[in-house]
Amino acid sequence: MRLPVAAVLVCFCAFAQQPLNLDQLVAFVRSSIQLKYADKQVASYLAHVKLTEQLDERTVEQLQGEGAGPKTMAALNELVAQSASLPKPRPKAPAPPPVTIPPPSSEEQEAVIGDVRDYAMNYSKSLPDFICTQVTRRYYDPTGLEFWRTQDTLTAKLTYFDQKEEYKLVLVNNTYTSAAYQSLGGATSAGEFGSLLRLTMEPKTDALVGWDHWATLRGRRAYVFSYRVDSFHSQWHINFENTQTIISGYRGLLYVDKDTHMVLRVMFQAVDIPSSFPVQEATTVLDYDFVKIGERDFLLPLKAVVRMRHDKLLTKNDVEFRMYRKFSAEAVVTFDTPPPLSEDQTKEQPQQGEPPKGEIPKGEPPK
Repeated sequence: MRLPVAAVLVCFCAFAQQPLNLDQLVAFVRSSIQLKYADKQVASYLAHVKLTEQLDERTVEQLQGEGAGPKTMAALNELVAQSASLPKPRPKAPAPPPVTIPPPSSEEQEAVIGDVRDYAMNYSKSLPDFICTQVTRRYYDPTGLEFWRTQDTLTAKLTYFDQKEEYKLVLVNNTYTSAAYQSLGGATSAGEFGSLLRLTMEPKTDALVGWDHWATLRGRRAYVFSYRVDSFHSQWHINFENTQTIISGYRGLLYVDKDTHMVLRVMFQAVDIPSSFPVQEATTVLDYDFVKIGERDFLLPLKAVVRMRHDKLLTKNDVEFRMYRKFSAEAVVTFDTPPPLSEDQTKEQPQQGEPPKGEIPKGEPPK
C-alpha cells in the first residue's frame, strides 16, 4: 500500500534531519527505489542530508544500477563532493566462517541405510486404507528454455485400498469428465505410494548409497544420501507416448528424517538413456509429509514434480496429494481443485553458513 504524499514527506523530513552514515544512506535510497517514491522528492530531501562518512563514486554507480533516478543521482553526486573530506567508512568485520557440520560416522550411516531399506520394504504395508484428491498441473515448453505454458489441470480421486492404488479422473480444468487418464495423452505418473521407493532400496536393485550432506526439510533435520542404480538392476520404466518403453538406470538423493529414519524426499534422475530413445532427460522429485488419518499420523506423499525432455520440448507435471480421508463406504470427498501448495513446503532450508543444496548430485556415490 502506498503512503499518502504528505506522510511520505514527513518521513523524508524526519529522516533527512538525522546525520547518516554510509550504510544508512544506501539503505534509504534502496528503500525509496523499492517503494517507487518520486525521483524529485527523493532528490529534494537528499539535499538536506548530512553525512558522517565519505560517499564514494562506486557506491553511487551501484545505486544507479539498482534504479536510482537522474535527480537522485545528481543529489548523490553532490554528496560525494561534500563528503570528500570526511573519514572513510570503517571496514566491515569479516563474516564468520561457515559452520561445517561433520557427517555421521560410517557406522551410523550404515545403520541408517539399513533402517531405510527396511522402511522401504514395509512402507506400503504400513499405510491405512484411504481416499485423497490428486491434482496434476501439467505444463510444457516447446523452446527448451523453461518458459512454461499451462497444458491442463487434472483432478482425480485416488483410492488406496488393500495396498493398491486406484485412480479415477474427475475434473479436467475444473470441468467434470468421464474420460480416462490414458485418453488425454501427455505425461502422467504413478508409484508415489511406495513402489518407487521400494524398487530403489530392495536388495536385488543393488543401489550404491553414500553420504551427501545434512539438510533441513519442513523443519525436520535430515540425513541426505546419494545413490545410483545401474540399468542392469533397474526397474524404472520410461514410456514415450505409449509407443516406446525402456528401462533406465538412475541416480538421486534420499532425505531421511534424523529422528525416525523415515524418508522425507526421494529424487530420481534417469542416466544412460540410449541416444535413439525420444526422451533425453527424465527426473522425479517426490516429497512426503505427515498427515493425520483417523487418530494417527502417517507419512504420505505431499507433492511430486515429474519432468521430461524430448528434443527441445520440455514437460513438467506438478502432482499434489490433498484432502486425505480414511477409506470407508461412507467417505465423502469433494472435488474442488485446491490452490497450489506454497513453495516453502518443498524448499530445503540451508544450514547456517552454508548455501542451499538439494540438486541431484553430479558425481558418483562412494562405493
